[in-house]
Amino acid sequence: MASIRSKTFIEDNFLLNSDAAIKLYHDFAKPMPIIDYHNHLSPKQIAENKPMANITDAWLDGDHYKWRAMRAHGVDEFFITGKASKDEKFEKWAQTVPYTLRNPLFHWTHLELKRYFDIDAVLQESNASQIYNSANTVLENKTPAQLLEAMNVEVICTTDDPIDDLKYHKAIAEKGFFTKVYPTFRPDQIFLIDSEKFTAYLEKLEASVAFPIQNLTDVLKAISLRVDFFHEHGCRVSDFGLEQIYAYSFTDEAADAVVKKKLSRETLSETEINTYKSCIQYHVSKLYHKKNWVQQFHLGALRNNNKRLLEQLGADSGCDSMGDNTHAKSMSAFFDRLDYENCLAKTISYNLNPSQNEVFATMMGNFNSGDCAGKMQWGSGWWFLDQKDGMEKQLNALSNLGLLSHFVGMLTDSRSFLSFPRHEYFRRILCDLLAEDLNKGLVPNDIEYLGKMVQDICYYNALNYFNFEK
Repeated sequence: MASIRSKTFIEDNFLLNSDAAIKLYHDFAKPMPIIDYHNHLSPKQIAENKPMANITDAWLDGDHYKWRAMRAHGVDEFFITGKASKDEKFEKWAQTVPYTLRNPLFHWTHLELKRYFDIDAVLQESNASQIYNSANTVLENKTPAQLLEAMNVEVICTTDDPIDDLKYHKAIAEKGFFTKVYPTFRPDQIFLIDSEKFTAYLEKLEASVAFPIQNLTDVLKAISLRVDFFHEHGCRVSDFGLEQIYAYSFTDEAADAVVKKKLSRETLSETEINTYKSCIQYHVSKLYHKKNWVQQFHLGALRNNNKRLLEQLGADSGCDSMGDNTHAKSMSAFFDRLDYENCLAKTISYNLNPSQNEVFATMMGNFNSGDCAGKMQWGSGWWFLDQKDGMEKQLNALSNLGLLSHFVGMLTDSRSFLSFPRHEYFRRILCDLLAEDLNKGLVPNDIEYLGKMVQDICYYNALNYFNFEK
């Protein structure tokens, strides 16, 4: 491929196609702080707060979006997750970037180069070495806390296992960084009673609560204690990242028998597995409501499709895809029971398959109440959908079937400290979408009113929704 000669790609009015869009973004959206209520950043890295010094570590390590693109471009795994040098890996990514045109990676890459390193050029093989060295010069003097502050990130919520001792969150809180860092309670491993690793995980849970776990009562007590512990450390958000919500018929007595059977190393039936998972899901969600937490459900990923790479690299290696599960009946049964018993927590549900946009949008609208505005949220475009087309479809469906005005906005869902321009990407798309309606006469010609709506979606709705400690 010939070199791309564009000297400046990310200009001030990138994605903004009218004067109204430009005003909405620059005057209203751009100044808003960022609340990133779901990501996978390392609390250890933030607490230690050491400069990363190398853009390969900061940008490519753990980024399965880029890994997928490099594999699609025919790059050998040695240069992706293998033992190639850092500059070799970066060079292979630079060679790949021009071929990502029309993939969101092309936009994200150049937004990040512009915002963190003030680099305007389009990354490609011909300038890879120059950009690599220039970025490294910046990173050697920038700590994670400084990178977050530079992007005006007010709050981040990491993703944490219930057995985590949260020592790094405690250390971060004591350092008084500009960015507040809170844990998120992610109990997926407690659900996986069908896993070979389940009993070993329960042993770790036992160690964290200092008592033996022998039955369902013990499991629920342990979870409750860990929820209390997380709450004491500022946690106000939970997450669930398995394939589906579990809402099968169960009794506590039946679930107790399943736990005991598993601890006796006996084989469980599918009905027993679903009984246990449905029981845990119900009780854990009641705990969230009691604590006034927000519960998040990331549903529909078909994970670890490539057995060869799973064995070689482990999970989260870039071999996940959209599933084609049906979710409506299980979501309805689950939310309805909790709502009927007046113990349904504030909830955000995300779908990965765009064919289910309207299913999720309408489902969440069934269970709103006077507890708070926008109690039940259909979440932003997630994973394969957090690109321009996916965001626009999500915003349009939410507008048609719910109240966009109460939407809590964007998140990064990222492992990279360089990913926060994704909020800018979302904000530009939102402003352009609203401006298009204004220009067509579909909304009142009141830029101040629209600007307030933009600021709510970008910041104030999340600020009021999550109840983070101040």
